[in-house]
Amino acid sequence: MAINHNGDVAVVLDSQHRTPGNLRAFVQASIRSIRTGKSSDVRFSSTERIEVVPLTARKMEFSYKDGDDYVFSDSETFETVTLSPEIVGDSKNYLVENSPVTVTFVNDKAVQVELPASVVLTVADAPEGIRGDSANNVQKTVALETGISVQAPLFIKTGEKIKIDTRTGKYMERA
Repeated sequence: MAINHNGDVAVVLDSQHRTPGNLRAFVQASIRSIRTGKSSDVRFSSTERIEVVPLTARKMEFSYKDGDDYVFSDSETFETVTLSPEIVGDSKNYLVENSPVTVTFVNDKAVQVELPASVVLTVADAPEGIRGDSANNVQKTVALETGISVQAPLFIKTGEKIKIDTRTGKYMERA
């Protein structure tokens, strides 16, 4: 969700409701300002009024990387949006050409990129498994086409496609 905080629109990254022993309840939230891009922790009392700013989410596809920036296109209108590495964040580890994502907008400004629960990536480099090293569920480190490394079973070879969980960054299965 997005809120209006101190005259600035901010995206709520995380929130927790806390009730310490003999004190009043409050909400601890991590927010990121859309204008400055800075994150901060704020505390709201349970009686405080907060103005919620409407969010819009659009299905888009990752097109290409332009220098440090990432370019996404709307699959219906073919409109393109260029996002900075700060907005893309750790999602860049799972982006390949034409991969579907959901981009969240506040006041027509992109604020967040959401990946699907899993993505299929190609193994760029997988060392050979050591013979006889298969006692029980032994794993090896393989490099993927996006540059990240994950733990995968010994039978995975270079050039194969594997499914990766984007929330945990772990190997799921062959694709």
